[in-house]
Amino acid sequence: MTSVAEVMTRDAVTLGPTESMRQAAKIMDELNVGALPICDGEKLVGMLTDRDIVVRGVSAGASVDTPIESLLSEPVAWCFETDDVADVQERMAREQIRRMPVVDNQKHLIGIIAIGDIATNADGQISSTIAAVSAPSKPDR
Repeated sequence: MTSVAEVMTRDAVTLGPTESMRQAAKIMDELNVGALPICDGEKLVGMLTDRDIVVRGVSAGASVDTPIESLLSEPVAWCFETDDVADVQERMAREQIRRMPVVDNQKHLIGIIAIGDIATNADGQISSTIAAVSAPSKPDR
């Protein structure tokens, strides 16, 4: 069994829920990432993706000063660092997500696990996860 702790990325940059859409996009650009965990203090409250900014923000006509709390993907899927990577990989495929925050027992963020983390440490089956995550999903409208 490979645990999440063995492959996750620690010390993820976070933003608070009242930060602006512009600030979030700027940080994503600087870090060259497509998602950021959003925390209220130390507690994880959501994930913001570049797609959230485009679909829920820009396409809806939101101002660049819009607080990101109105754009968050919900509910946020998360895991523990003691979870088995294979189990997390199955959840990612089922829920069609590429990144999952890793939290402690108080839901304080301690890192992120991404498909890339799993792929670089894979013992097989990653192609099926990528296919499941990448499959077109039904619109939520």
